[in-house]
Amino acid sequence: MVSFPSPFRILTLVQLFFGFTSLQASLLDPNSSNSSATCNEIERKALLRFKAGLKDHSGRLSSWFGKDCCTWSGVGCNKLTGHVTKLDLRNPYDHSYQQSASVVVAFELARLSGKINPSLLVLSASFVGLVPHQLGNSSNLKCLDLYSEPLKDSQNIWVSDLSWIIGFSSLKYLNLGYVELSLASTSWLLAINMLPYIKELHLPTLDLSSNEVSGELDKFVSSLSKCGNISLEMLHLWSNNLSSQIPTPLGHFKNLKSLRLLDNPISSSIPAFIGNLSCIEELYINNGKLNGAIPESIGQLKYLVEIYLEGNWNGVISEAHFLHLKNLKTLYLLSRNKSLTFDVRRDWVPPFNLELIFINYCEIGPNFPTWVKTQRKLRFLSLEEVEILDRIPDWFWEQTLQLRNLRLYNNKVRGRLPKSLKFAPGAFTVNLSSNLFEGPLPLCSSIRILSLRNNSFSGPIPENIGQKMWMVEYLDLSKNFLSGTIPSSIGKFKKLQVMYLSNNLLSEKIPWWKHLTTFRVLDFSKNNLSGNISSSICSQLRLHILKLSGNNLSGKLTTLQNCSGLSELDLGNNQFYGRIPKWIGARLSSLSILSLRGNLFNGNIPQNLCHLFDLHILELRHNNLSRQIPPCLGNLSRLSYLVPYSPQAPGYHPVYWNEMEFNVKGRILEFSLILDLVNIIDLSKNNLQGEIPREITNFSTLDTLNLSWNQLTGNIPEKIGNMQCLETLDLSGNYLFGPIFSSMLDITSLNHLNLSYNDLSGSIPSTNQFQTFNDPSIYEGNPKLCGYPLPIICSTPKNDQPKSQKDESKAKYMAEVLWFYFYLGMAPGFFLGFWAVLFFFHR
Repeated sequence: MVSFPSPFRILTLVQLFFGFTSLQASLLDPNSSNSSATCNEIERKALLRFKAGLKDHSGRLSSWFGKDCCTWSGVGCNKLTGHVTKLDLRNPYDHSYQQSASVVVAFELARLSGKINPSLLVLSASFVGLVPHQLGNSSNLKCLDLYSEPLKDSQNIWVSDLSWIIGFSSLKYLNLGYVELSLASTSWLLAINMLPYIKELHLPTLDLSSNEVSGELDKFVSSLSKCGNISLEMLHLWSNNLSSQIPTPLGHFKNLKSLRLLDNPISSSIPAFIGNLSCIEELYINNGKLNGAIPESIGQLKYLVEIYLEGNWNGVISEAHFLHLKNLKTLYLLSRNKSLTFDVRRDWVPPFNLELIFINYCEIGPNFPTWVKTQRKLRFLSLEEVEILDRIPDWFWEQTLQLRNLRLYNNKVRGRLPKSLKFAPGAFTVNLSSNLFEGPLPLCSSIRILSLRNNSFSGPIPENIGQKMWMVEYLDLSKNFLSGTIPSSIGKFKKLQVMYLSNNLLSEKIPWWKHLTTFRVLDFSKNNLSGNISSSICSQLRLHILKLSGNNLSGKLTTLQNCSGLSELDLGNNQFYGRIPKWIGARLSSLSILSLRGNLFNGNIPQNLCHLFDLHILELRHNNLSRQIPPCLGNLSRLSYLVPYSPQAPGYHPVYWNEMEFNVKGRILEFSLILDLVNIIDLSKNNLQGEIPREITNFSTLDTLNLSWNQLTGNIPEKIGNMQCLETLDLSGNYLFGPIFSSMLDITSLNHLNLSYNDLSGSIPSTNQFQTFNDPSIYEGNPKLCGYPLPIICSTPKNDQPKSQKDESKAKYMAEVLWFYFYLGMAPGFFLGFWAVLFFFHR
């Protein structure tokens, strides 16, 4: 017979017919048995626990094994969700005294006996959805238990507002279990604090991440800790606006397993009481205002699995910080101010066996850390900017067979690499850039991203690189000493999207690949490549960036007409000739950067360039361009609004180092990572004529305007003060005349000015930013200019704001009016005198 455990004597959802009948959810589909849906894992385990308490003499439950409980005998599931909706374990034999003896025996044998395990409640009482606010009407309630097992594949119990809980004025015990608190503020906490008799609050999970929760963190946690016996296991507050410091009451949450305080303006150090969180498994703390030393008490957190600490740390990390961390799998440590030093013995054997090591901007060197050798399960290793000055030991290259990611960016690691680097299957990134590696290039199979930039590798690129590294998607070999030709086997790459070979010694022609259609970025700049651009390059419709500057390439630009996807085109410092094609403005409509500097282009600047509304860098300097500057360039709308700037987090390195050089502030500067924020028009060193178009003053966000060494005439545009973001203005070497208008004083960001060798006149402004322009060479070659810093003293009273053309025209007009009335007044007298003389002589 079946016996019931005492806590379940009032179980009314199970009906018993001759031992067992069916348990069926009345609100779900009763005809869902034999469903093909995979059952819920929690419910499968509940059924197995239920089976373990039964005696099954006939083997009726022999099919109850495996992962899919929906196929088990007597179990029915919902076809869509996989949840158990029916449990039919009735005796297959009909009990009747009129049946034969054999049937009676079979009936008795098939009867199940034993105890009903409480796990059946997972099937019959899994409430889901919104908790109704009407519960708050029960003022005499003393215990409210809303505990719910977390469900992965369906909705859990959730609460949108807890203000109704104030109605439970007698409540002593509150269990919110795994209830989802869908809240964007802390008003629910105030409601709980208003319960006068509350003694126990069970709240395993509190996740308010990515909201707008503000205030002081210590007050928030202090209020939470007043709830008495709180069983909080997970506290996630990341991406909010909680300030102040990490509060002491946080150390009272003894059951806490996961703490995430990332991306809040917390300004303090990590307190020593963090070691009191004896059950903690995940510890995530980061913020730019966090500072101080990392306490050694972290080494007492024996259950810690993941630790993520990012801030302005200083001091020393010792072996004591890891003393009992035997369960640690992930170590993420980043010190933004580079003031944290590792001090461990060279023969130290850590208690942990890590899978991920991310230690950036700390001082681990000068030696390569030997304790890494003990980490036999390591999959990810990042030691970027950690002052390693050592060679990589031979044992490490044997250990890379288990690595999927290796990052040693920006150290001073030296020596040669093995001819072939081998990593774990499915390896993703190998970044050894900005070090002192030398010798021939290694081959790395099964790598998706490989960066060896800024080292001293030499010799040719391996001829078979395309066959051996066919899985590579990103290849950066720039800033080395590679020589020879670009191997044709690069056409064998099947997934290559970015190829960066700039700043090497590569020569001869570029082998253009017709069938390699995956390219997005090609950068072969600053080599010794020759020949022309093949028309096959434009069969790669996905090509966004093409940089071939600083080579010996030549020919006319007739082969790029179909490269309609280009956003950046840099062909500077080559030997291209002819006119700038009109189709650039029509067919390459997505261009944001166009650099044709240092070539042999002639003719005029085509007006079709005015249609490139995304253009914010236009470099045509040092060519043979003539005629006027098209006034329609003022239509380049990208130069009239600011692009939002989002600074990159420390430790971030781009997939593609988008670098370019520009003539800015009188010298050549290299820009990288922020090219989207750079706005430049450089038309210098040509034969451009006419006046500077007044439409150019529409560029309110232009950084650099260089029109020097042309044949421009006329005045500086009077409204040039509208260009308030201008930092560099070079109009030298032209035939400009007239005054330096006072509106130029409005360009307060201007820090580099060159107006030399023109025919400007009048006094030099001496207020605002002009006070800093104390180099007389800025104005030399303008004999009609006077005032500081020139030695010529203005002959008239100094006026820091000279008259505009409008004022001069007005003065001239008034003079003409006065002369008009003067002659008008003289005319009657002259008339009378004239007739008087005639009368006298004819008397």
